[in-house]
Order: sequence, then structure tokens, then C-alpha cells
Amino acid sequence: MADRILLQALDGKTLKVPPVWMMRQAGRYLPEYRKIRAEAGSFLDLCYSPVFATEVTLQPIRRFGFDGAILFSDILVIPHALGRDVRFVQGEGPRLDPITVDEIERLTTENLHSRLEPVYETVARVRDKLPSETTLLGFCGAPWTVATYMIAGRGTPDQAPCRLFARKHPDAFQKLVDILVESSISYLVRQLDSGADAVQVFDSWAGVLDPDSFVRWSLKPMIEIVEGVRKVHPGARIIGFPRGAAFNLLNYVEKTGVNAIGLDWTVPLDWAKMHLQPSVALQGNIDPLLMISGGKALDGAVDAVLEAWSDGPFIFNLGHGITPDGKIDHVQQMIDRIRHNR
Repeated sequence: MADRILLQALDGKTLKVPPVWMMRQAGRYLPEYRKIRAEAGSFLDLCYSPVFATEVTLQPIRRFGFDGAILFSDILVIPHALGRDVRFVQGEGPRLDPITVDEIERLTTENLHSRLEPVYETVARVRDKLPSETTLLGFCGAPWTVATYMIAGRGTPDQAPCRLFARKHPDAFQKLVDILVESSISYLVRQLDSGADAVQVFDSWAGVLDPDSFVRWSLKPMIEIVEGVRKVHPGARIIGFPRGAAFNLLNYVEKTGVNAIGLDWTVPLDWAKMHLQPSVALQGNIDPLLMISGGKALDGAVDAVLEAWSDGPFIFNLGHGITPDGKIDHVQQMIDRIRHNR
């Protein structure tokens, strides 16, 4: 694995040209993905088919030669594996039956791994087919973010249903988070067992939490996940992505022990360089809208990130996932701009 430069960055090495991958790099902006998606049936069928999920994971590596491939799956396979009904409505996104206090009491992890076995098979298949220099990233959703969907039954603008539930039923919500922590540790360990080189934990809704709630529902669960994974895989490389965490980022980096911190496009480059990069590798943070607009604005944003962060360890990425209307030519423009000195 010595030539996997993304792993070198996670280990704290400063590189002349940073590794690059892109959140949601396997997705609807690619015609080859749309073709497989049509063949697969439902979105969950695609996630649980090792053949299709392997193919989709490899597509952006073949097209762009990213330094990292991220497992194609979804954060909601965990609640699905816990026995909750999960479905994806075309044009609307995920739908779940909102969980109740009584249903939380009955949740069990008994069948977790049997239901997720196709995912582990996908990890093994992808690692076998990837170029040796390409890092394979596994992932899961953070307990808080997964819980927001389980409580509300869908994504909401400010996750008010989950925030209210946590205040009205703190003991029940704590139990739900504890179950999701346990499941996440076990799930990530099995991905690493199956061939993942590193893992990322997506806390996409961390930014809606007040400071105290952030500590209880985002920070502490992540500390437990990092400790739990490393108890089985000492030295496991872990990327945290608490989107929108703003002033909570420094505490998150100091307390969790992650190898890298994913940053969205609202985080000032100089602030991240000064306060975060001395302790951890940075990852980010191009606005995904630049994958639509391209042009000089994209070149300028790429140059700004390179200029700000090149004196320390970092991984070039977007500040969130590429959208379905992202342009293939603009992705290539970004990659060429990053790699012109490689």
C-alpha cells in the first residue's frame, strides 16, 4: 500500500500534489451510472447487488483515475439492516416509517451482518479489481444523521422533528444513538476486514445542532466509533465529515482522533490551515456548484485551495457530494488543474 498516496495523506504526509477523490463521484452525473441504475431496479437493489455496486464504484476510477474509490452504498442501509422499512421514491429521496419510542425499545442488531453481507462482498470485489495505487474507502452515516431520517421518515430542512424528539424523549433517543454507534462500529470493522483501506463517517446534519447537542449527539458518538473501530483495527484510518460544524470543528478534531477532517465550502481556508491542519489532514472543500458552472471560477477555487493547504497534509475533494447536474468536463477540468505538476 506504500504507493497509495491518499493513505499517505491520511498518515500526515505532505505531498507535492494532493490526492483527489470526490464525494458522490459514482452517481447520476455519469451516463454509465444511469445505465446501471436503470438495469438494477430499485436503489436498494443496486446497493445490495455486489455485481452492480462493484461496477458503479469502479466507473469514476476508470473515467477520471481518482486516487480514492468510495464504496457505492447508502447511509440508510444501517436502519434497513436493523429491520426498518426503507424505500427510495423517485425524485423525492428516501422514505422510512418514522420510528416511535416503543419501536426503539424493540430494535435489535441480531440480523445486522446477514443483511449487510452483500455490502461486504462488494468491498472485497472492488478491492480485487481496483488499481493497486487506488485507495478504497468504506463509509457509514454518523448516528445523529442516520437518526434524523429514522425519526422524521425523510430528510427535512433543519431536522426539527429529530431535534424535538431528542428533547422530548432523551432516554429513548440516547438508546437509538447507542444502537447506531454499536452498529456503525461493527459495520465499519467488517468493511475494513473485507478490504477497505480507510473509512469515512458522514455527519451530514451536524450543522443543525446547538453546541451542547453537538457534543452529546455528534461528538461523543464519533469518539466512541473511532475508539471501537481501532479496538479491532489499531491504527485504522478514519475521516470525519461533520458538515456545517463551524466552530465545533476544532473540538471535533481534538477529541475524536480522526486522521482527516472533511470541510464544507463555508470553512475559511486560512482558518482551517491555522487551526486544524497542524493536527489533522484536511479534506475539501470546493463548492459542488462549481462542478456545474466550471470556467475561471472553478480554476480560481482550485488554485485557492492548493495555495492555502499545500504546506500540510490534505486531500482534495468537494465540500459535499457532486450533484446530478454536475458536468463531466468540469470534473476533468478540476482534476487536470490539481495534477498539472504531478
